[in-house]
Amino acid sequence: MNAPVKPSKPTSDFPLFPHASRQWAKKVGGKLHYFGPWADPQAALDRFNAWRNGNGHKPRILADAQQPGKSRNGKPKKPYPDFPLYAHAAGQWAKRIQGHVRYFGPWADPQAALDKYLAQKDALLAGRAPPVDSVTVKEVANRFLNSKRLKVQSGDLKQRTYADYRIIVDAVVELLTPGRAVATLDHSDFDRLRAKFAEGRGPVSLGNYVGATRILFKYAFDTRLIDQSMRFGPEFRKPSRTVLRHARQTKGPRFFTRRQLRAMLRAAPEPLKTMILLGINCGFGNNDCATLPVSALDLARGWVNFPRPKTAVARRCRLWPQTVEALRQTLACRKPPKDKANADTCFLTRFGEPWTPRGRNIHYSPISRETAKLLKDLGIHRKGLNFYALRHTFQTVGEESGDAVAVKSIMGHIPEANDMSAVYRERMTDKRLHAVAAYVRRWLFKKQKGRSRSSRAAASAPEASAAQAEPSSAAS
Repeated sequence: MNAPVKPSKPTSDFPLFPHASRQWAKKVGGKLHYFGPWADPQAALDRFNAWRNGNGHKPRILADAQQPGKSRNGKPKKPYPDFPLYAHAAGQWAKRIQGHVRYFGPWADPQAALDKYLAQKDALLAGRAPPVDSVTVKEVANRFLNSKRLKVQSGDLKQRTYADYRIIVDAVVELLTPGRAVATLDHSDFDRLRAKFAEGRGPVSLGNYVGATRILFKYAFDTRLIDQSMRFGPEFRKPSRTVLRHARQTKGPRFFTRRQLRAMLRAAPEPLKTMILLGINCGFGNNDCATLPVSALDLARGWVNFPRPKTAVARRCRLWPQTVEALRQTLACRKPPKDKANADTCFLTRFGEPWTPRGRNIHYSPISRETAKLLKDLGIHRKGLNFYALRHTFQTVGEESGDAVAVKSIMGHIPEANDMSAVYRERMTDKRLHAVAAYVRRWLFKKQKGRSRSSRAAASAPEASAAQAEPSSAAS
């Protein structure tokens, strides 16, 4: 229970201050002296002046202690002998339950305190947290984030996901105001909240903010912090699929042409070059490369077995000879790990640390940063074209091999709930996986025989146009 809200001084030169005991007080000679309750500052001032002039008794709530219903220490007496609560010095009616002092309301309203005690008694005696009648937005946010932090500690939630929740929840608290009672929120508040979320954000990010906000208040209802489910109103929804498709078309395809990929492989430094090879060879994303363990590699046979970190779906992919050679060179030149916990991590920076986002930059992958530098140097950087676009490119080209199921297996995608073929499929043969990898390799490295340099340059324009016309069904 929070301490009572202290009143302001009646005037700027008022000589007393509001003490937590609900008395006007002053510190004199290193000791606190009390002159009267908050409710009557003028009487407290009169007592202070009389005491200072030598006309009053020693101040310690003299007159108030003699008032009916008050004990000599200034605390109110119980309304009746078997009243179950006692007057705590914090100005609240309280009771010690299972070793903890619980507060139920201010001295001025013992009946309301009793009602609250009776409503919460059973839950408190059973060791449960009682429902909070006027829980604030800040209190809900704190409890929600604490629960997510515990899931991070138990390994059930990624630190990156917790950081995403933290940013969105902090924005919700700021926009709805921390001390606002959740019970007073209505659809108009969430309409304004969505409008604020939309400022400077695309539809995907807006959808993430709306979704996390709904999860926040669902948590409040599920944990009995609020008595009824939150009514957000009809407008507080994620952007429609039509809006998402339009935004995706506006950005352009997330696809690298052969010519662009070859230029990237020629210009990229190590270990970024090896990561790019893994991206187009195996459909690896940023986090896949950053967390790839050495133990997942079978370079002698040319395979990688690495469950996708995001979904924990098993993946197996055939490595190209170029990828195997690049991995061998990377491991040979790898810096010693700064932390022994990263001894099995394939890719380490020149400081011996993994390529995962860290600290304040947890939402900005170092691999994305280095890829952006490379694309800018090559003059092909644009919004939506980044390291993760390698997964889109692999998916798009790999499906042209005619075996979309094998491509899905390499990508580590979770089957749809109604995909009965995935339910009954018991294996994926290496022959099918090898065929997909070989097809993508031929697409990337095939030579155009019988053409001059000028004819190949002229052919690059149709290739770029074909890339722009790639179907938007590539899986992310």
